[in-house]
Amino acid sequence: MKTIHTHTLGFPRIGARRELKTALESYWRGESDAAALAQSARALRQRHWALQAGAGLDFVTVGDFALYDQVANHIQLFGCEPARFGFDAASDALTRYFAMARGDGHERCCGANHDARALDMTKWFDTNYHYLVPEFDTATGFALHPAPLLAEVAEAQALGHAVKVALIGPLTFLWLGRERGVDRLDLLERLLPAYRALLAQLKDAGVAWVQLDEPILGLDLAPAWRNAFEPTYWKLAQSGARLMLATYFSPLEENLSLACRLPVAGLHVDGVRAPHELTSVCDWLALPKVLSVGIVDGRNVWRTDLDAALAVLDPLLARRGQLWLAPSCSLLHVPFSLAGEDALAPALRASLAFAGEKLEELGTLKAALCDGIDAPAVAASLATARAALAARRASAQVHDPEVAAAVAAVPAGADRRASPFAVRKARQQERFALPSYPTTTIGSFPQTAAIRAARARFKSGALDAQAYASAMHSEIAHAVACQEELGLDVLVHGEAERNDMVEYFGEQLAGFAFTGHGWVQSYGSRCVKPPIIFGDVARRAPMTVGWTVHAQGLSAKPVKGMLTGPITLLQWSFVRTDQPRADTALQLALAMRAEVADLQAAGIGIIQIDEPALREGLPLRRAQWKAYLDWATRAFRVTAGAAADATQIHTHMCYAEFNDILPAIAALDADVITIETSRSDMALLDGFGAFAYPNGIGPGVYDIHSPRVPSSADIERLLRKAAQVIPPEHLWVNPDCGLKTRAWPETRAALANMVAAARAMRA
Repeated sequence: MKTIHTHTLGFPRIGARRELKTALESYWRGESDAAALAQSARALRQRHWALQAGAGLDFVTVGDFALYDQVANHIQLFGCEPARFGFDAASDALTRYFAMARGDGHERCCGANHDARALDMTKWFDTNYHYLVPEFDTATGFALHPAPLLAEVAEAQALGHAVKVALIGPLTFLWLGRERGVDRLDLLERLLPAYRALLAQLKDAGVAWVQLDEPILGLDLAPAWRNAFEPTYWKLAQSGARLMLATYFSPLEENLSLACRLPVAGLHVDGVRAPHELTSVCDWLALPKVLSVGIVDGRNVWRTDLDAALAVLDPLLARRGQLWLAPSCSLLHVPFSLAGEDALAPALRASLAFAGEKLEELGTLKAALCDGIDAPAVAASLATARAALAARRASAQVHDPEVAAAVAAVPAGADRRASPFAVRKARQQERFALPSYPTTTIGSFPQTAAIRAARARFKSGALDAQAYASAMHSEIAHAVACQEELGLDVLVHGEAERNDMVEYFGEQLAGFAFTGHGWVQSYGSRCVKPPIIFGDVARRAPMTVGWTVHAQGLSAKPVKGMLTGPITLLQWSFVRTDQPRADTALQLALAMRAEVADLQAAGIGIIQIDEPALREGLPLRRAQWKAYLDWATRAFRVTAGAAADATQIHTHMCYAEFNDILPAIAALDADVITIETSRSDMALLDGFGAFAYPNGIGPGVYDIHSPRVPSSADIERLLRKAAQVIPPEHLWVNPDCGLKTRAWPETRAALANMVAAARAMRA
């Protein structure tokens, strides 16, 4: 008898209309209290469980919901909040949670003279989701605090749902952390009793399954980490809970047999990223262990080819007699639902599936495997999917012969500047005469309510183009005047006209489409609305020149032109799958190269090409790094290659582990790179120093994601640390990232202190 179960590894928690964002920001502003925030979270969880049950899933997933971040949840679940915060034992958990996440509320939960910096943030494997990095040291201990999770379990059960709890596995949890004077693996024996106790309590609470996410099994693990898995899972098995080990994002490769022989009741594998391994997993995974196949793409928005999926699943089911079907990974990484996206072109909309639709696809696959493809409802669903896929393949909107010709005509030297950095630096200094420790910002300034209102009125047609331009020119003039007053050396126009650094450009490029509500959580309350690259990319007209020239006309100081780089445009979009990503990256590079040329021709002498997603795109397996970095860095150099020697090219990267790719960062040959370093207290700069990074570098001197205003002494201390690692003549002074999410009063105060610190360093 064939048995099919469906489940999801996780579900978007922000809500269909970003209800979580609204609730969080209301609480942070003091407009609502903890009880109201808890009620909003409860309503979202219950609504999402109802959607999962309504789609026919056999289990709802509990434990994937977080007010800010799932890793932060685990820090509190296992009682390992860093001692440096000096949390008062009497302080409430929610205040401590947001103090770790945002660096605020310190006075309400901490003793005096403690380090209030928020936890570091970095990317969750190769996604654009940011997690809060645990901190481990020799004194780290673990103490289980299961009450909030058990309450969520009881909440779901009271609604009649069968529950599967999702947790980060113990080895992945340790691997995600940052070690300070201790080997993270040395903490495993301290951590395992807490995990085992939690699993036992979940079993006693009637939880059917516990999903333990161990995506590090898809990495090139050192032997010590690989060897830790079997003893770890033998100990966890003693809890008696039914465990589903979950891997995703990468093939298992040399870890395949290890994953299959661990003492767990089931194994989930990524059938989208590693379809070639499914037969081997089927061979190695002994019955009656459950095989869960991630057959629906949890990372992209394209409709599943259901016929191809069934062709994969049929032989697996025939051999095993039972299968679990799921998305490849948590659906956290895709938008909530296509409902309300009627503005999309019908043919494109028909070829998409967001989180809600992906659950429906699982239901169709389950029905097809159980009832047969000729069952009326199944046949109708399969026919709809076939028609949508065929229409997309035949669409004239996807392929542009002019773009193909432009790509074919790219000359061999298009990715090289005319002169080496030393020559360029001298010509740029002659042109700009900048002081030592030059000050600048990353690009954006606060997006005020007035700016957002003007943009909304313009998009709705209530404000005409001339009135909108006038409003934006006023905002630009305000930003330039503030920077002049503060004494910054290199200015920006503030990006008042931009909704998002990717969306703004995508709206002006052929080959992009946009949703109305396709929001995806990046971290905390920060959500992004990734574009969909559905076809060949081309620039229709200049995109930034008018705004930047207007700003430059307001100041004698240089004003940076601000562009998003080709790899970030690629990585932060949902990308077409009918051609290699490298080909799409080169199309994007040619479009942005044309913008660089036009800015330069208009007299703009400093141009920033942001690439915060370069590291994020790095494949999880080292064997694939070189191929990716070759085409990714070439795309950046093609973009920058239009710049003359006296035009200074900047780039910006943030919230990533840079040490792995320092040679590639150097290969970009940007004149100046600005990076995020304040949360690590400049520790991330050490790699650049050891590498002897040859060009200019601006290590971020304060954390823009925290409402705390750093003192000039704080910033000067960081600059002195930086000057011990990087030659002072190469150093720039700037915040960690753009300032669009901050308010003007704190922005002014922080930048004033930053300028004062730079002047102190010059003295």
